[in-house]
Amino acid sequence: MQKDDSVYVGHMLDMARKALQKVRGMSRAEFDADEDLRMALTHLIQTVGEAARGVSPAFQQRHDSVPWRQIIGMRHKVVHDYLHVDYDLVWDVVTADLPQLVAELEKISRPDESG
Repeated sequence: MQKDDSVYVGHMLDMARKALQKVRGMSRAEFDADEDLRMALTHLIQTVGEAARGVSPAFQQRHDSVPWRQIIGMRHKVVHDYLHVDYDLVWDVVTADLPQLVAELEKISRPDESG
């Protein structure tokens, strides 16, 4: 793994973990009632996508189990369509997609990975 790729993958992993930590044990109703949390999670998703944009195409191709295009697309959605953020989608991304993403990023960021 190139140094720049490892930095970006590490940042993705850190931000995804932060998002998961923020919703741990939380219900959907609690999420819906907490504007600050919704905004924070939207920002963390945006940051994961921004970091994914920095990962080299060669690295992305070698690690095609990560849905790079979808991650980057979600970043574009929350940045460019900020007036219409779909919080159902934000909830689904954090509770359903990020656990899988964290697992994949942990696999590829291990030092013994020959990338």
